Amino acid sequence: MLKNTKTAYGWISILLHWVMALTIAGMFGLGLYMVELTYYDAWYKGSLDLHKSIGILLLGFLLLRTLWRCININPDSADKHASKFEVTSAHLVHLALYLLMFTLMISGYLISTADGRGIMVFEVFSVSAIPFSVANQEDIAGEIHEILAWVLVVLAGVHALAAVKHHVINKNNTLVRMLKVQTTENK
Repeated sequence: MLKNTKTAYGWISILLHWVMALTIAGMFGLGLYMVELTYYDAWYKGSLDLHKSIGILLLGFLLLRTLWRCININPDSADKHASKFEVTSAHLVHLALYLLMFTLMISGYLISTADGRGIMVFEVFSVSAIPFSVANQEDIAGEIHEILAWVLVVLAGVHALAAVKHHVINKNNTLVRMLKVQTTENK
């Protein structure tokens, strides 16, 4: 099952979710490592280039994921006893996660292109810089990028804890349906 149904996520949604979740976690770790490096460290430039390249690919995945979410149906809540507050909160958290990811990636782009140079992605293609910049763009975007990275990781943690809560306490398949495609045998 590639597409979502009213009761389950399809493989494409599951794959996009987990590729992005694991990549963002890795990018956060790489970012923490990078800020401790000095200009003279052996991996200073390599870590920056890797972070930028993965960030551009991640933005592509985010655009694809957003498009897929728009053209595909979203499964109904797995918790049939969820309160209106829980359903609304889940919706708002998902929206916040998407907005944070977009804003985080745009701020990373603005850091990387503040000097007018584009971003070389794995030495395969380049993403051009916008034809203008603002004073202190790199510093301002850098501050925003760091704050948003922490907010995203904390909110993603809350999101993960909520899924575990639904699995352990509510005993529903909220978590399971993002781990595997459900068929009629495992619904």
